[in-house]
Amino acid sequence: MTDSLTRWLELAGTRGLRILVIVIIALVLIRILKALTARLVQISKGPARVAQMREQQTRTMAGLLYSVGTTLIIAGAFLTALPEFGFNVTPVAALAAVASLAFGFGAQTLVKDLINGFFIVFEDQYVVGDLIQVNGETGRVEYLTLRRTVMRNVSGALVTIPNSLIGQVANLNRDWSQGFVDVTVPSEEMVGRALATLEKIAGDFRNDADWSPALVDGPRVLGVESLSLDGTVLRLQVRTALNRKDDVARELRRRIKLGFEEARIPLGQTHSVQLHGEITPLQP
Repeated sequence: MTDSLTRWLELAGTRGLRILVIVIIALVLIRILKALTARLVQISKGPARVAQMREQQTRTMAGLLYSVGTTLIIAGAFLTALPEFGFNVTPVAALAAVASLAFGFGAQTLVKDLINGFFIVFEDQYVVGDLIQVNGETGRVEYLTLRRTVMRNVSGALVTIPNSLIGQVANLNRDWSQGFVDVTVPSEEMVGRALATLEKIAGDFRNDADWSPALVDGPRVLGVESLSLDGTVLRLQVRTALNRKDDVARELRRRIKLGFEEARIPLGQTHSVQLHGEITPLQP
């Protein structure tokens, strides 16, 4: 009885030590992977707008790399530790291969999600923090994995879209945003006087030191957009820095209202603003 207990303790001690070493190595590898991914994000940081976009892309890639790497390390450690419990790895590996084949046939949608997710990240179609338009929804990307994209729409709801359902994507958060402001004046009003007033308002806006950092180009008076029963529609165009188009449009509307009141130019019954981001079709 004592000899059996001694052999069992020696055997348990030897195998236990090997299992402990495997666990320690796996933990060290996970820590190293975490440090490397964090370092990649740290290197990509910078004050410039291009650097901020690169940081978002790197952060997304680092998160996916850490998730996939951790899974592979844990799976490798588990397979390495199996012989210490008396299991033969070869039948387990063969069974895993058969299970993977069956899983592949039964989970084609999941496989398509992963493939599309890979190309979304690899081609830099969008990253966490980007404002995108996809499948009739517009929202900011809050979470991105190889399987799904989670974004918060304008109503504040979280929308989850499997990557296999993502086709054409409009990224509204790259380079610059563009807006068109339409102003309607009565038909009997002198168009030349209204255009001259708009040119003055646009010029003052461009030269305003408080607003010039938000402007990329314009605002520019494009001229007469259309004629209608309500009056003559005049259009202005403005390109702004990212996430500033709404602020610029509101300030431009306010200045147009004040400028027209000062010049005693009446506005028509309609005063519409159409805002558009830069639409870039991307195919996964």
